[in-house]
Amino acid sequence: MKLTETHIEELYKFTRKHYVYFYDVQTELVDHLANDIETIWEENPKLAFENARDKSFKKFGIFGFMDVIEAKQKQMNKQYGKILWRFFKEWFTLPKLVITVSIFLSLFFLLKTPYSKYIILAGLLVLTTINLIKQTKAKRKHKNKEQQKEKIFLLESMIGDTRQGFSGLAFINIFNCVNIIKIPFNSLENHWLFLISFSVTCVILLFHVTGFMIPQKAEELLEETYPEYKLSKTL
Repeated sequence: MKLTETHIEELYKFTRKHYVYFYDVQTELVDHLANDIETIWEENPKLAFENARDKSFKKFGIFGFMDVIEAKQKQMNKQYGKILWRFFKEWFTLPKLVITVSIFLSLFFLLKTPYSKYIILAGLLVLTTINLIKQTKAKRKHKNKEQQKEKIFLLESMIGDTRQGFSGLAFINIFNCVNIIKIPFNSLENHWLFLISFSVTCVILLFHVTGFMIPQKAEELLEETYPEYKLSKTL
């Protein structure tokens, strides 16, 4: 006995009811449940679909799908880390290396000026404002997708969460560092200015990659990661 399209749809609803929010994780679980239910029916063909489904679900243990969700998140964290590194290392190869060096030198000579602290804080304020506008638009788009019950993938959610988390952490840390250091930057020796400039350059590049480059390439990355993504957009 084979599962019908109605049964498959019911399994998707079942996984959603048990706190599986992402379509790719749902699909993996539905595939597993469907195969197991058909095996159960081979042994007991008269068993009702709901009973066979519940019997299969019990095999996941007392925590239900939580172990599968955690394993999938760990797997996707590694995948996202590879994506992040792929985009970040491009800034240390030509022609983007020229921009990277320009940012570094600009910061290095900026720190030698008497008013570098205030310029950095002003720049930070501008970047924070731009980032908040971008995040607000992204949250509104994500909320609309949820309301319209569109399919949301785990990597898609991670791109948004990382964008918010990293940018917020970066801005707070830079702001705190600027205020904690009581000694004027222009009085520091060159090796300290070199280290500060290099660190801030890396933070700026990571902010740009997580906040702009990866979100702009989200559709392409999702199609690259999930073969079923393009198909899901048409369903």
